[in-house]
Amino acid sequence: MRSLPVFSDLRAFLAHAEAAGDLARLSAPVDLRHEMTAVQLAALRKGGPILRFDAATSEGKRAAMPVVANLFGTPARVAAGLGLQLDEVPAFGDFLAALRSPAPVEGMRDALSRWPVLRAALQGRPKLLRHAVAQEQSAPLDLSLVPVQTPWPGDAGPLVTWPVVVTRPHGSEAGQVARYNLGVYRAQVIGPDRLILRWLAHRGGAAHHRSWLRAGEPMPVAIALGADPATLLSAALPLPETVSEMAFSGVLRGARAEIVAAKTVPLLVPANAEIILEGWVHPDETAPEGPFGDHTGYYNSVEPFPVMRLSAITHRRDPLYLTTVTGRPPDEPSVIGEVFNTLALPVIRAQIPEVTDLWLPPAACSYRMAVIQIDKRYPGQARRVMLALWGMLAQFSYTKTIVVVDRDIDPRNWDDIAWAMATRMDPARDVMVLDGTPMDYLDFASPREGLAGKLGIDATTKIGAETTREWGRVMALDPAHEARATELLRGVIR
Repeated sequence: MRSLPVFSDLRAFLAHAEAAGDLARLSAPVDLRHEMTAVQLAALRKGGPILRFDAATSEGKRAAMPVVANLFGTPARVAAGLGLQLDEVPAFGDFLAALRSPAPVEGMRDALSRWPVLRAALQGRPKLLRHAVAQEQSAPLDLSLVPVQTPWPGDAGPLVTWPVVVTRPHGSEAGQVARYNLGVYRAQVIGPDRLILRWLAHRGGAAHHRSWLRAGEPMPVAIALGADPATLLSAALPLPETVSEMAFSGVLRGARAEIVAAKTVPLLVPANAEIILEGWVHPDETAPEGPFGDHTGYYNSVEPFPVMRLSAITHRRDPLYLTTVTGRPPDEPSVIGEVFNTLALPVIRAQIPEVTDLWLPPAACSYRMAVIQIDKRYPGQARRVMLALWGMLAQFSYTKTIVVVDRDIDPRNWDDIAWAMATRMDPARDVMVLDGTPMDYLDFASPREGLAGKLGIDATTKIGAETTREWGRVMALDPAHEARATELLRGVIR
């Protein structure tokens, strides 16, 4: 399935990118406050390389370690993080859908043909190590030694932006990796040994925190900084709650995840990360988090979130610090979202077979709007698809607007979408509005926090009982004439 080598750690991925001319080392001083954000976004918007800042500075002092940014700044690099070329991502999406819901096996030949699926399941089992490079050295409990960015001018302070936060529910054992959650949550630095963990209520880390809170016990937490690409992408993927991100990373990596026991908390952590932060979240200890610039392009409001008190910091002998910037698209999360869009399509089609394509426009914050292409066969089908999508995955409950189009409309082409809406949609008949539905509380347009409306637009050709008028015929040229035109104009029009 993989066409690229296994990337066992961040450094292997960086070496691969550098060999391909896709990594730039910057030796000039760059300030961690705001200036680094400008450099990262400028590189991303030009499709630029991974950036390694060798002279990151804070208050005029050079940072103790290099900073890596723009890791997944292009779709090709996101695919590479999965071990794939970009054109191999759709097939990998089919593979993941089969892994999630395998069809019944029909005989030995069929079983042998599915060896890649069986092999992937075996690769999902992590390998426990006794020693790990992530624990080569112990550091003082001082987060000022880590070159954490302050991304935007209105931000409250330094913000860890690529943390892989490792948690497990109360009542579980440290060795029960299948019950772990790996999530990428914002982590605000508020002291040498304290972080605020901003996990939203529907995320796995928050669910685990509630279980420890009910028991009235402190919760062990670990944060892996600079994890390998498969671990990073597994933590960012919207996986089902029953799927362990740590185990799933083995499927993405093409090799079993390597883990090691943390030094001061009862957790197993990624063995090949650059830095590991360990600590505890005590019951009812919160602090006001924010404001920080968010993926919507606005600063979020200040709210209380749990505080993590560090008990240990370990790292490699010469650690790298991985960072990113979140803001109005395009940003790194929106680029990752483009590739995840392709991966998600086969899973969606398994539940809603008439869906033939799907686009989540990055400019609409990657999930606030969806354009769905369907193979329409009966009246009311577009509305059924809208309702099915809103109810299928938790992530789509935050999709404010769905536009449904026919197969002859390119769902990634705004001109096609506009034409379909202008010629196939009647506002009084084809617009569906829902009220009081779940919404990301960062959506400031919502009249009530956490609740908002949904808009469904049926921009498909109307058939059967949907209309009493004869529908117009779409104009099209003879393909042979179009081919002849291309031949005649070859060399005339460039």
